[in-house]
Amino acid sequence: MERSWFSRHIAIILIVLIAVLAGGYWFSPWRTAEKKPNYRTEILAKGKLTTLISANGTLNPVVLVNVGTQISGVVNKLNVDFNDRVTQGQILAEIDPSLINAQLEQSQANLANTQASLKLAQLNAQRSRELYAKDYIAKSELDQSVQALSVGKALVDAAVGLLKRDKTNRGYTIIKSPVSGVVVSRSVDIGQTVAASFTTPTLFTIAKDLKMMQIDTSVAEADVGGVRKEQAVNFSVDAYPDRVFTGAVRRIRLDSTVLQNVVTYDVVIDVSNPDEILLPGMTAFVNIVIQERKDSLRIPLAAFKFYPTSSMTGKIAKTVYRLENGKAVAVPVEIGISDGKYGEVIGGDLKAGDAVILEDLNANSAEGKAVADKQNFRVKAF
Repeated sequence: MERSWFSRHIAIILIVLIAVLAGGYWFSPWRTAEKKPNYRTEILAKGKLTTLISANGTLNPVVLVNVGTQISGVVNKLNVDFNDRVTQGQILAEIDPSLINAQLEQSQANLANTQASLKLAQLNAQRSRELYAKDYIAKSELDQSVQALSVGKALVDAAVGLLKRDKTNRGYTIIKSPVSGVVVSRSVDIGQTVAASFTTPTLFTIAKDLKMMQIDTSVAEADVGGVRKEQAVNFSVDAYPDRVFTGAVRRIRLDSTVLQNVVTYDVVIDVSNPDEILLPGMTAFVNIVIQERKDSLRIPLAAFKFYPTSSMTGKIAKTVYRLENGKAVAVPVEIGISDGKYGEVIGGDLKAGDAVILEDLNANSAEGKAVADKQNFRVKAF
């Protein structure tokens, strides 16, 4: 009886010990280390790859004409308004010509006076020549009459010039459009006085042709070296967020701008606007196509950040790991252009259909992270 009780207790103790040992083994680091690798991979494939430079810019008309006035006065007629289409030579506004007309009448009277004086000087000079020929007057008197004739001619010429000036100024009271286009802005109203003293006041701003526009964008000095004329450009505007517009680089202006120690250059981009839906002043979010490959083997750049957590030697830059029979195999690779997410494979033992490892999903566990934290490595950025 006593032996039976003792045997039962021994059996129970043995069962408990076996269970403890089994549990310790199951949750031990050795057991964890025996877990099969669980990798997240991506199959390599060929496709399009584009290197871009991103910048912001402003849409502007290619030709923007400021129409002003050369004379001062009160605006008494206004024939156009915002967004009106105008043709070259069309009358936009008229300035009160009262003062100009008064000056014109004065100039006409002055011309008539000088012409009368010239006629008298001509008669005196003719008479003096006749008298001098008969020795009735001295040579000095003849010279004085000839000099008076020359002065009379000069005064007439001056009066004619003043008359032309006043006629021209009267023509300036009628403001005409120098080009055909669209009135973008109007900064004058009927009854307003405009003063043309040292600077010409702007009355209207006319865009010559809104079917062709340009984007003035600022590109940082670190990126401008890759920009060339006629490079393709893709851009969008907030007004049409689901639509992508195209253009081409026309010019890289040499005049730089420095703002907070950042040097930028103005890159001018030609844009076709046949529907005239792009308006002056819109902000354009620009992508300049620097390089493009239409059928290249692409590799995700995330693959360069992976290396097996079991390795204590760290990762060699420009090395990825290919999944072969459940194992991570190191493969050196050369990269060409990159779009920030994918790179172009230009060298190495990789081909379309290979599975490259992006992540060890087991490393997300606490023990996996502990192993990974012991590794100090550096991956070269592309």
